[in-house]
This record gives sequence, C-alpha cells and structure tokens, in this order.
Amino acid sequence: MGGLGLRGISTIMVLAAGLSAQVPLSDLAPQDRIVAQDILKRADFTFETLTAPKQVKVATVERLFDRPRLSAAMWRWCQFVPKFSAFELPDRAFYVTDLHGLHGTMALVLKRPGYRVYIADGRVETGRMKNPFPVGAKMVTVYRYWDGPKGFESHLQTWTALDSALLGFLSRPFRKYIQHRQEEFIAYINGNIAQGAEFAEMYPDEFRQPIHREGDPVAIRQFREAFGSR
Repeated sequence: MGGLGLRGISTIMVLAAGLSAQVPLSDLAPQDRIVAQDILKRADFTFETLTAPKQVKVATVERLFDRPRLSAAMWRWCQFVPKFSAFELPDRAFYVTDLHGLHGTMALVLKRPGYRVYIADGRVETGRMKNPFPVGAKMVTVYRYWDGPKGFESHLQTWTALDSALLGFLSRPFRKYIQHRQEEFIAYINGNIAQGAEFAEMYPDEFRQPIHREGDPVAIRQFREAFGSR
C-alpha cells in the first residue's frame, strides 16, 4: 500500500463518503451517477460559496435558469465579463463560450424547487486565465437557492476533476494557482448571476431593446416567455 496504512485508507474513505453524501447520487439517472461518482472520486479541487441577499424572487431566477440563451444575452447587457454566449443542447444541457478560449457544456442532471445539480465538462485554452497550458476539467455542481429573511440567497458547491492523470501530474506545480483562479472565477460568476437576476426583477424592460437589437430570435422568444410582451 506504499506506506499509506490502514489509518490513511480509512481517512480517504471517510472523506470520499463525506463528499458523496453532499451529492444526491441515488437520485441521479444511472449514467449521470456514474459520471458524478467518477468526478467525486478523482476530484482535484472542491469549493463552496454563498451569495449576499438580493432582491429577486426565486421564480424569476428559475425562469432565467431554464432559459440559458436568454440569461447569456442579459449577462452581456449587464456588461459582466467575460461576455458569454449560450446555446441549448438536447437533454437539458447547454453549451457556453466566451469565444476567446473559455468554453464547455453544462448538463442539468437533477432539478427540484430551489435545488439543481449540474455536470459540466469545460476547457480553458492556453493563456485564457494566465494558465501556462490548456486545462480541461469535469465538474459536479450542487446549487441551492431560497428566499431568506433579507432576500434571495444561494449556496453553490463544486467538485472539479482535471481531465487526465497526465494533466493532473503536469499541473502539480501550478495546482494552487489553478485552484485559486477557479475559486475566484466561480465566486464571481455566482455573485453576478444573483446580481443580474436582481436587476432583471427590478427593471426587466431595460433588457427588451438590447435583446431585440442583437436579433437572436431564440433569446427574443425566451424573453417574451419569461417577462411577457408588455
């Protein structure tokens, strides 16, 4: 066992069980459960973040979550960076890209009121986030959100596995940097999602003309579905 010993093996088993317990594996479809278990088993990084309360209804947030193409269009109008574009795929998945080397797919594998689980497969090309080589990774994300006493709040947990053992080995000298950059980025994205949703709740008509100017018929249709045609 390479000197690991029974105590070391027990510790690893306890840690793995703790991570798995936070992901509702038994509620996932069999094929999604296999992928999620593999990511949890190989996870290089784990991370969680909370958002400050925002004045937005959970129902508004869910309308946006269910319309990734519209959400990306509204994200661009809010001038958050990077400027993402999103395209729906079959089976409740979507592809997201900033057109400059940051891209990936996200699949919604479990959906309940105030609770969603995603499996992501992403890639950051060389230099996009000051990374010295391309970084590909798979991620399990558990996202909880609710109406708190001061407004909308959310809690996000992620487990990230780099895309190969070789990449994991090559990235070892940069591991802390990669983890720090990922944590920064996820916290920033999650915070902006809540902030953008708050703005959409308060001023939905501010988005109407910009979305029509972009001319994406899917985003225009989704805006009408989410906010009406008033």
